[in-house]
Amino acid sequence: MPAVADTPTLRALLTRGDLRLVLSDEDHLEPATLDRAVRWVHSSDLVDPTPFLSEGLVLLTTGTQFQDAADEPGAYRSYVQRLAARGVVGLGFGTEVVRDGIPPALVDACRDERMPLFEVPYRTPFIAVARANAEAIAAQAYARRSWALAAQRAIALAALRPDGLGATVAELAKQLDTWVGMFDAAGELVREHPADGLDPATAEDLHHEVAGVLNRGARAGSSLRIGTTPFSLQTLGRGGHLRGVIAIAAGDLDQEGRGVVTAVIAMAGLALEQQQGLSRARGALRAGLVQTLLADDPALARRIARELWGPLPVAPIEVAVTDAAASRVDAIAELLELRVDEKRGSLFFGRGDDGLVLVVPAGERGAVEEVAERFGVRIGVSDPAGYDGFAAAAAQARVARDRGGAGVTPFGAVARSGVLSALSGEARSLARAELAPLTDHDAAEGTQLVQTLQAWLDNDCSHEASARALGVHRHTVRTRLALIERVLGSDLSSFATRAELWAALRALDA
Repeated sequence: MPAVADTPTLRALLTRGDLRLVLSDEDHLEPATLDRAVRWVHSSDLVDPTPFLSEGLVLLTTGTQFQDAADEPGAYRSYVQRLAARGVVGLGFGTEVVRDGIPPALVDACRDERMPLFEVPYRTPFIAVARANAEAIAAQAYARRSWALAAQRAIALAALRPDGLGATVAELAKQLDTWVGMFDAAGELVREHPADGLDPATAEDLHHEVAGVLNRGARAGSSLRIGTTPFSLQTLGRGGHLRGVIAIAAGDLDQEGRGVVTAVIAMAGLALEQQQGLSRARGALRAGLVQTLLADDPALARRIARELWGPLPVAPIEVAVTDAAASRVDAIAELLELRVDEKRGSLFFGRGDDGLVLVVPAGERGAVEEVAERFGVRIGVSDPAGYDGFAAAAAQARVARDRGGAGVTPFGAVARSGVLSALSGEARSLARAELAPLTDHDAAEGTQLVQTLQAWLDNDCSHEASARALGVHRHTVRTRLALIERVLGSDLSSFATRAELWAALRALDA
């Protein structure tokens, strides 16, 4: 915070030549003791004035309360201890009113408590000391208000520059004389001043704190400390639709400082809301280009993308599709907009019918993996393909997404598990119905028809191999197969029948 006016302190009072105040025994004081802010100057000759005092006061007294105590050290010591415990920052003793000079016992008591003690000469009325401090307080308040108005004017002018948000952040940092950063809805630091003003460890911890604020989704202001650096965080946007966070490397701000920050929050929030409308239009255009790519006709998408975002990624490409249930699609899109600028010609994305569609050069999955890790979504990735096979690649990506686990799942990993591994719950229900006559017969008669059918199909319909697998005679296998035909009413010599039964058994296994 810039020093725009002298802070009212005891040192400032003591340096006023017109008051002729004299500090007693300065050697026992820490230099900072005289630089504490003086909120007011009060006078009292009560033995215990603390019930009527508040912290940050300078107390003036003529010593009337000590007349009966003479120079008894205990009375002075307990008096000063009460003042120190109440937060009094200095004691002024008016001489030549009740007695000449400051009582030595009072000097000793103030030295023990490290309480600043000064003499107020007879020619200086207490009201003059109080008025001098009041004038300093008023001057500081006026200077702070003047600073706040000038700062808000400078920030308003900064908002009119080409990069209004960046200029606003920079101007706020200059006015507060500290580091200021703006994070977007994805928790990415997009603007800061001064650049690289935080050490890497502090920057990383701050990033985690901002991510937590954005994940909660509620409008809020918060204060925290990272190492020795205090920070204030202020959200941008509406609750449930946060557009970002402004972080300020400062602790508690005074009223004027908070007013300046509030003005920046309002302007930044308005600017981001206006940008959101533009982002929606860009998102609709991206979604339209995705539809043209799904028609395996990239000509229009190439032409428009080149004008707005740069060329489409060079084939062969990989197509990725995010989880359709992703709750932070807008935040993901904002992050990808940043990555498009950084990876010009190496990334394209847009909304599809059931999730975001990402297009990257084959083997370059950095942006895809970042989205999966940061937002906890499932993403399927196709095999390398050309734009003439975009629709098929997108279909592969959906299969990989739906059948994969958390994170990124390549289609190749899913394809190796075979076609039947993709059988759904409906297939298993049909399989149970298909094999129900055999399972019911085994349960009622104690036969092993399902086990025999499984062994026979697994051994390429060989009676002898099946008999060895089951540990029975081959004629037993023939007899059981004949019974299976009668129970099912099917001809096992038909390939279609065998395939149907084999698929049913595999579906139950799956």
